[in-house]
Parts: sequence; structure tokens; C-alpha cells
Amino acid sequence: MYVDDDLLMLSGIQHFAFCERQWALIHIEQQWAENMRTVEGNHLHERVDDPFASEVRGGIITLRSVSLVSYRLGLYGVADMVEFRRCENNEGIFMIGYPGKWKPVPVEYKRGKPKPDHRDAVQLCAQALCLEEMYSEVDGLDLEIDNGYLYYGETRHRHEVVFDQNIRNLVEGYVQRMHEMFEKGQTPEAKYKTHCKACSLVEICNPKAFDHPRGVNDYLKYALETD
Repeated sequence: MYVDDDLLMLSGIQHFAFCERQWALIHIEQQWAENMRTVEGNHLHERVDDPFASEVRGGIITLRSVSLVSYRLGLYGVADMVEFRRCENNEGIFMIGYPGKWKPVPVEYKRGKPKPDHRDAVQLCAQALCLEEMYSEVDGLDLEIDNGYLYYGETRHRHEVVFDQNIRNLVEGYVQRMHEMFEKGQTPEAKYKTHCKACSLVEICNPKAFDHPRGVNDYLKYALETD
């Protein structure tokens, strides 16, 4: 179990799944840069993240900007939205002011469209693991959240993510590696890949220079000589 001083930002798992160096530059070296994608993403979250907003519609209780923490994983963060859906069985939790039992379902808002990898899905699953731990401690039950949803601003559609054992194992592995790197203050070496073009830190990271076979010093010398 981790303590408060050990907690890492939950949203960082998305950066880590995309690129370990990007995560280290942001969360270890405290470097950041905005690009069009991050600005659009922030604008989308500003429209949905209201911690005082809640509603009940069609048997679903919706809470926005829900604080999350897991001392087992050593993560903290905020869920864009958590929907509490009425349970037909006895596996849910009690909600003050509402009869019956309810099961939490995390919903995360993203700009753009679905990614070709699992970076968004592991972030959503990490939110579910936090919710499971938080409500299990409060209600003294073994809560398991089966699924959640990713909403993409470009397609304006929800995509279901099933929290099976495979994705749960991915989250556990990423989080363990994140803590190990953070404790060591270790930033991985740069390796240029096609997805570097979409990274907001590409100019800070400069992967083409550091990944050059001559090495960074020889590369800079070569660049000056051929300029």
C-alpha cells in the first residue's frame, strides 16, 4: 500500500502507454508543451468537468468530476463522469437519497477519434480500479466494475471498454513500472517512431537527434557541417 506522498497522477498512465519517455518528461522532469490536440482536449474537458453537476435520468445517476484514489496502485486523479446504474441483483452500492443498489460506470471524454492502441482504455480501467477500491473500503464489499465508456469528440460516439483480466493486468504492469521509474528519476532514451509526429513534446524530446546512429554529439556536428 502506498501513502499520499507516493501517489502518481492517474492520467499519466495514458502518457506512459503512448510513450514511456513522454511520461517521464512530463511527470519526472516536469516539462510540458501545448499543441492543437492538447488545447482541444482541454476545451472538451472544460465543458464536462463540473464537480457540482449531477443528474438523474432513465434510472442512471450521473456525477461529474469525481475524485479518485487508489493506495494499492498508488494513483490519484479525477474521472470526467461516473454513471451509477441501478442493479437488478445485490452487487451494487447504496447511494444516499436513492432506493436500491447502484453500480458505478466510469465515462472518459476524449478529443479526436478512437486510438489504434490501448492508451485510452488503460486510463479508463485505472479509474475503474480506483472506484472498486474506494467503494469496497466504504461499503465493505467486493465490488467489481465490468465496463466503462470512452466518448470521442470527433465521432460523438461512446465506445465500450470491457475490464477483463488482460486489461487489468496491463494497468497493473504499467503502474508498477511508473513507480519504479519515478523512484529512480529515470527518463528513457529517445527512440524516434511514427507516433512522435503527434506528440506535443516532440521539440523538447527531439527524438531524431538522440536516436541518430552517430549519437547526439556526432549528429549535431554533422548537422552543422552540412547546414
